[in-house]
Amino acid sequence: MLVIGLMSGTSYDAVDAAAAELRLLLDGTLLLKPLGMVSTPYDEELREALAGALPPAAVPLARVCLLDTRIGQAFAAAAVRADRELCGGRAELVVSHGQTVYHWVDGGRVHGTLQLGQPAWIAEATGLPVVADLRPRDVAAGGQGAPLVSLVDLLWLRGRPGTPVALNLGGIANLTAPDGTAFDTGPGCALLDAAVREFTGGRLAYDVDGALAARGRPHGALLDELLAEPYYALPAPKTTGKELFHAGYWRAPADLSAEDALATLTRLTARTVADAVRGVAATEVIASGGGTRNPVLMRMLGDLLPELPVRVSDEVGLPAAAKEAYAFAVLGFLTAHGLPATAPTATGARHPSILGSLTPGRDGLRLPPPAPGPPVRLRIE
Repeated sequence: MLVIGLMSGTSYDAVDAAAAELRLLLDGTLLLKPLGMVSTPYDEELREALAGALPPAAVPLARVCLLDTRIGQAFAAAAVRADRELCGGRAELVVSHGQTVYHWVDGGRVHGTLQLGQPAWIAEATGLPVVADLRPRDVAAGGQGAPLVSLVDLLWLRGRPGTPVALNLGGIANLTAPDGTAFDTGPGCALLDAAVREFTGGRLAYDVDGALAARGRPHGALLDELLAEPYYALPAPKTTGKELFHAGYWRAPADLSAEDALATLTRLTARTVADAVRGVAATEVIASGGGTRNPVLMRMLGDLLPELPVRVSDEVGLPAAAKEAYAFAVLGFLTAHGLPATAPTATGARHPSILGSLTPGRDGLRLPPPAPGPPVRLRIE
């Protein structure tokens, strides 16, 4: 089946559309052949509207409706482009993660989660069935609704020697260990990106190549203060988001330079990730996500974990920039085949769940026959 996975993460800068050919073999091997990824930036008006609607902002329902529509249209445009450029117009299914705007966490329990991006726009533009709104079913089953990509990580890492850990450095960082332990470690690039926008007056959206942080030095007292955040001491499974780690989460001392502030926040991400990796006794780290393009962050992480190889997922066959989009393509493929797509050990749910809601395509909803059983491993072709 040719599947397009659509993803926009907590950095909310673009819609990534990855196309994959997926086949489930009788022995339980799920074959994934990456066909490529196209990334379509949000236009500036939509990006500003989205930034202004994220926590802790109070948002009228009219703004929610506008964002749900405009994000759905942006996802639809990305899906059309991916089908044309990567699938030759032969795609059979679209899977949309949507744009997370709120993750309702109280007392360590997730009570709800909201992703915007109305899938009807995607189905109308592509003519294809769409699997969307994947997270709420896991939450309804008592889970955290994240990290959902952990199932893909578990299947993908199975068979590698030792204790390999999959690390995603998005706006929020998360990891998955082979025993099924998975959780958000804390901020990935979220605080970094917010600080860059503030220090540059919006001229830059992120610290390109870590250049600003490279010119600074971590501020010890500020770093200690940030590391005292109670979230880090919570047991797994746990999830977080910009409800906690938003632009107003911290305030720099008046005399702190932009470069030193960014060096401090980069160190915060590296330190919290390294602490989490050591906590699961990892023997190898395989990283993906936008943070892998920040050489200063990757160097700090390597310095804090000198005993471990820290690899980018491209080295083992899965493009780091597109990994989450491919992962959601897999989750939607499982849904279409009537298979559960969660790992309860990772999310804390009571049981595995078939995820998402289905929007029919132009020719109605014609799903493949249910598969005889769930996959036991993932192989990248």
